Amino acid sequence: MARGHAEKLEELLRDASRVISKREVVEQLSRDFYWYSPVLRKQLDGKAGDLVVQPLTAGEIKDILRYCYANDLPVTLRGAGTGNYGQAVPLHGGVILDLSKMDALPEILPEGVALSEPGVRLGVLEAEAQKVGWELRCYPSTIAKASVGGFLGGGSGGIGSVAHGGLRDFETVRALEVVTMEAEPRIVRHEGDAVHEILHAWGTNGVITRIWLKLTPAVDWSQGVVAFDDFAAAFDFSERIAVEEKWTKRLVTAFEWPIPSFFTPIRSLSPHGQALVFLLIASTQLAELAKEAAAAGGTVTFAGAYQGLRTRPLLSDYTWNHTTLWAMKTDEAYTYLQCGFDPRKVRGQMRRLRELFGREILFHMEFMKNGTGRVIPGAIPLVYFTSEERLNAMIDCCQEIGVLVANPHVNNVEGGGRYRADNVQLMPKRRYDPKGLMNPGKMITFEPQSAETVAAP
Repeated sequence: MARGHAEKLEELLRDASRVISKREVVEQLSRDFYWYSPVLRKQLDGKAGDLVVQPLTAGEIKDILRYCYANDLPVTLRGAGTGNYGQAVPLHGGVILDLSKMDALPEILPEGVALSEPGVRLGVLEAEAQKVGWELRCYPSTIAKASVGGFLGGGSGGIGSVAHGGLRDFETVRALEVVTMEAEPRIVRHEGDAVHEILHAWGTNGVITRIWLKLTPAVDWSQGVVAFDDFAAAFDFSERIAVEEKWTKRLVTAFEWPIPSFFTPIRSLSPHGQALVFLLIASTQLAELAKEAAAAGGTVTFAGAYQGLRTRPLLSDYTWNHTTLWAMKTDEAYTYLQCGFDPRKVRGQMRRLRELFGREILFHMEFMKNGTGRVIPGAIPLVYFTSEERLNAMIDCCQEIGVLVANPHVNNVEGGGRYRADNVQLMPKRRYDPKGLMNPGKMITFEPQSAETVAAP
């Protein structure tokens, strides 16, 4: 990219410090956690933008996008870079639009809706919400680093989803404002069902600048770890806690052995050879939970108050996709899948996968509520990677036996399992980014309009 573009953008922002061309920094801000996937590692290593621009306001974003549109410069959005699909990795160079400095949290409304800018860290929002009696409905295990805008653009659910579903469910995202990438960029408000046009679109169809996020009343939580002699018993217990409405829970996770052995800092909580269940449960139910665990043949190896993200041990640091990270620290050959099992057939489905793939697949189950209100056994199983062909065979098998797969080894919105079949994300891409300059290559069903069509009045 010509140096002249950096100088022009510096003039637009009137602040040269927020236009970064130093190569080491640009390369660092062109990466996310795509390296969890050996397939994406091969595809995306070495990809980088040409410069980084850090806006402070929606007005500055409009100025940046207007300039980039006029000069045909690709723009890739960046939250905090905690995604796993390579969402924030530019395929065609250009400008990295780093939204981390847009981190204002103007207010938390009395009805429990947070008004947030995209760069607010989820951990900060959780702490501020708790001061006034609220907390996040759901959040990823990367809560301390992940941003609100990045979570909406590239995430889906996490801790809390067992009770409140994912970001797309139950009107958790009440409204969004996005900036378009046109000759004259606009600020467009999406609310109600229209938010689904923008959610999990990887920044391909608009820049999220303001978010109205529904919260839930805060609960006094406690953490618990229950050990079982075998995974079948652990799964049965975790399923019962997840499904029964009497339990107030935020996290229900089941691990088969040897996954707990990978959690080096909390190995004392993991009896050798045993399966574990991790829980965040209402403190008032902790004693009852211990009785239920004992009746099910389990042993409570840890129970303690949850006092926020500084709690030690912080069990959520070992759940959701943090589990994969701990496995990779033990053996770099481990990777993962993201699956949804059928609650009516889950045991048979797990049995079939074990028959075909043995210990190449290790079961890590995360319970979540779907949009119909049913609690289902989601999963982020560990996979011992030997070849792309073997990985694809496992994915094909999952699909054949009715296990849904959100494939984390592809670098496009459509292949990642969250794309809407009704093309609801493609429609605003055509309206808001007619040249296809926003994160180009990540929405493969989009075809840029011709120069004549774009220029037509």
